[in-house]
Amino acid sequence: MTNEYFMNWEIKPFAELTVDELYDVLRLRAEVFVVEQQCPYQDLDNSDQKALHLMGRNAEGQLLAYTRLFAPGIKYAEASIGRVVTSQLGRGTGIGRQLMEQSIATVESVYGKGAIKIGAQQYLQRFYTSLGFEQTSDTYMEDGIPHIEMVRP
Repeated sequence: MTNEYFMNWEIKPFAELTVDELYDVLRLRAEVFVVEQQCPYQDLDNSDQKALHLMGRNAEGQLLAYTRLFAPGIKYAEASIGRVVTSQLGRGTGIGRQLMEQSIATVESVYGKGAIKIGAQQYLQRFYTSLGFEQTSDTYMEDGIPHIEMVRP
C-alpha cells in the first residue's frame, strides 16, 4: 500500500442515491463551497439529476471526496467533471488526486475516450495541469471566484 489515504469509491446516477447519500453530498458541497469559501451560490442547479455521482468515503464511512460527472452535450460539448470537492479532513492526503483520477477513469469508461472539460477555480490550475488538463479560456468570474476552462484532450 502506498502512502495514499484508503478510500472506498462508489458511482451512482441521481435516481439511485439514497436519502443519506444525497444529504452527505449536499452537506459536503455546502461545507466547502458555501461556508469555507464564503461563496453563497445556487448549488442546486437542476443538473444533479443528469449526472453520475462519484463519492469517496474513508474506512469509517465519512464522505471525504465527491464529483459529478456529465456525458458529452450536457454541460459542454465534451464530457465534463464538476463540483470537485474534498473535505478539510482529507486534504493533504492525496485524496484530491485520487478523486480526479477516479473521475477521469469513470468518464472514459462510461462515456468513452475523448476530451473532458472542466470549469476550474483558477488557483487549482497547476493541480489540473498535472492531470493532463490544458487551459482553454481567459479567467472569468463565477460566483465571485476566478475560474478558467480547461480541457483534457
